[in-house]
Amino acid sequence: MSAQRPKFTFLGHATIRCDMPGGEVLLIDPWVGGNPSCPEECKEFDRLDAILATHGHFDHIGDAVELAKRYEPRVVVGGFEVCAWLEKQGVKNTSPMNPGGSQDVLGHRVSMVRADHSAGITDTDGSIVYGGVASGLVVCTEGGFTFYHAGDTALFTDMRLIAKLYRPEIAFLPVGDLFTMDPRQAAWACRYLEVRRVVPIHWGTFPALTGTPAQLEEELSEMGVDCEVVTLQPGESY
Repeated sequence: MSAQRPKFTFLGHATIRCDMPGGEVLLIDPWVGGNPSCPEECKEFDRLDAILATHGHFDHIGDAVELAKRYEPRVVVGGFEVCAWLEKQGVKNTSPMNPGGSQDVLGHRVSMVRADHSAGITDTDGSIVYGGVASGLVVCTEGGFTFYHAGDTALFTDMRLIAKLYRPEIAFLPVGDLFTMDPRQAAWACRYLEVRRVVPIHWGTFPALTGTPAQLEEELSEMGVDCEVVTLQPGESY
């Protein structure tokens, strides 16, 4: 199955570039231009085939409009309200969905699942508008490799259902605390999800995000959970 695994590049904060086995480039939670963690060399793309958004906060869709207009991806996936807002900004090829739903995205199966988090969108005048609900995304590639990007979320026990329904092999989980899970909760999430590997996200971008991948490793070890922590610095790939 490893031969079918995408190449994942961490662009800082919660932004993940996925180079799929078939050559397509998917970008999850597009925040690169204003992202202080994103290396300059990672802010340009040779191609961008799909954009996927977990929710409407600025640090997850901050560059969705600019990137969509510049690279004209074949599909832009997000919650119904997020896609409606993006369309108002001139984004084309949106494909809205909601938690519980799945759709084909360039030959890959994308399912939207629960997340416990707020989801307001910062509008062009700086006001906060309704952005629907936050979500996580489960992607099953055409070759059968499944990964889970949790977006921003607190811990919830129904992650056990994500494990049973989708069986992800790797999870991208927030660990920064304050706005999301902390490392201890993320360790419990790994137990619930039954994943073999976890990539910590949503850490280190701002001083307020105090949780670290090293703390996640410690928590997993103390709990006796057999899950490898794949710590990526911004710009590094797995």
